[in-house]
Amino acid sequence: MSLRERVARNLRRLRQEKSVSQEELAHLAQVNRNYVGMLEREEYAASIDMLEKLAVALDIDPIEFLRADT
Repeated sequence: MSLRERVARNLRRLRQEKSVSQEELAHLAQVNRNYVGMLEREEYAASIDMLEKLAVALDIDPIEFLRADT
């Protein structure tokens, strides 16, 4: 699995665990509402800065985006 795919899967899982929609997460992270979906569909690769913004919005440690499936 590529790192982009791992980040996408973890982003979707973590967002759903927090019961946050893509639009809500985008608002909390102050990004375009379509961007979260594009990350989850692997259309874009998130920068380190973006992972930090999303982690703050989800109240998680950014390393969670890189964890392997358990």
